[in-house]
Amino acid sequence: MKLFGTDGIRGTVNTYPITPEMVVRVGMAIGKILHKKHGKNMILIGKDTRLSGYILESALTSGICSMGMNVTLTGPLPTPGIAYLTKSLRFDTGIVISASHNPYQDNGIKIFSAEGFKLKDSLEAEIEGLVLNETFTIANRPGNNIGKAYRLEDATARYIEYVKSTIPREAIFDGLKVVVDSANGAAYKVTPTLLAELGAHVISINDKPDGKNINAKCGSLHIDRLAEYVVKHHAHVGVAHDGDADRTLFCDETGKIVDGDLIMALWAKELKSEGKLKNDTVVSTIMSNLGLEHYLQKHGIKLLRTQVGDRYVVEEMLETGCNFGGEQSGHVIMLQLNTTGDGPISAVQMLNIVNKSGKTLSELASDVTLYPQVLINVKVAVKKQIDRCPDVVSAIEAAEKQLEGTGRVLVRPSGTEPKIRVMLEGNDQQQIEQLGETIAQAVRAAMS
Repeated sequence: MKLFGTDGIRGTVNTYPITPEMVVRVGMAIGKILHKKHGKNMILIGKDTRLSGYILESALTSGICSMGMNVTLTGPLPTPGIAYLTKSLRFDTGIVISASHNPYQDNGIKIFSAEGFKLKDSLEAEIEGLVLNETFTIANRPGNNIGKAYRLEDATARYIEYVKSTIPREAIFDGLKVVVDSANGAAYKVTPTLLAELGAHVISINDKPDGKNINAKCGSLHIDRLAEYVVKHHAHVGVAHDGDADRTLFCDETGKIVDGDLIMALWAKELKSEGKLKNDTVVSTIMSNLGLEHYLQKHGIKLLRTQVGDRYVVEEMLETGCNFGGEQSGHVIMLQLNTTGDGPISAVQMLNIVNKSGKTLSELASDVTLYPQVLINVKVAVKKQIDRCPDVVSAIEAAEKQLEGTGRVLVRPSGTEPKIRVMLEGNDQQQIEQLGETIAQAVRAAMS
């Protein structure tokens, strides 16, 4: 598709396709395709804290209302909060204006169904077809059949109360000191508030969004500062979100990163012990570490892999009847709790596991042995198919031969950015770093 990638429509603001004119047309197409013949016809729209959220929110609202559908606005709210409220308040669809972990100059549009799941490719293709159809206009649409816009004033409070309800009522975090890095993003109020209400001593950083500082050397992509705060303040755990808070990473009490693979390992073990892990299976992506797979096998749990993207993880879960999965990047989905990656829910669930265990997070995570892994993001002018770049293919084959079955090589285009991602996994850190850089150089030469 030309507009939709692996996570909605995304790009640089005021550059095609993230221009006000195009976003109005996206709103019109959504209104046209999703319009139903009943009295409510409501669409829920939330956003993160980017400066451009204001203009895109207005453009999207205008397009939708012009087609006769009503809009309810939440203001800044995590992506999983929109997914939850769309389903629980019975909206026809939910939309999030966000570019997730990207810098503030970018923005995007994610669309959820009435059931809280990201739209299927076929429906996105239908919307895209209308947007790009030059004959599609609002001409001759009666002015007495347009929609209205409302505001949901208590959206944040509703979501916080739901997240708190996902752990037992008797579970309290008294005595836990937690540092929260909200990335100056959508969870800047949510996570510090809910953890404090659960009894934790919360130290909140990067919680003063100004429209331009979202993800700026903070949050889950820049976790070093969080680690420093955890050690400095003798905290038990550090929590880091990305801009729209659909992902969470942790730091243990020593400042060491606990990534999505470790989160899934510990959480899956807990779910199995409680009899709540359907099919004794975890669904993750091709990026997840072999160490996760080996740990799960040791505990009688199977790992299914999908292509990269939390939407594909969810689709596999639904198709196979599984209820738990996620990504190394920190998207973790428990379908009994929410329909998408939910950073605040991951935070309370993991803190509850730590609290119940009587152990530190570092002690719990030490049970999982991960293979050394290298990830190089190569920025390219044009994303070409890997198999059409002979020098890149040769570099990959040479790396695979050197690893001789003791590791993995994965080279793929990003679905959200103009980058080629080069990932290697093996027993020797220095070796995979050298092999990774050789492949990256081949990519730069082939796609400059």
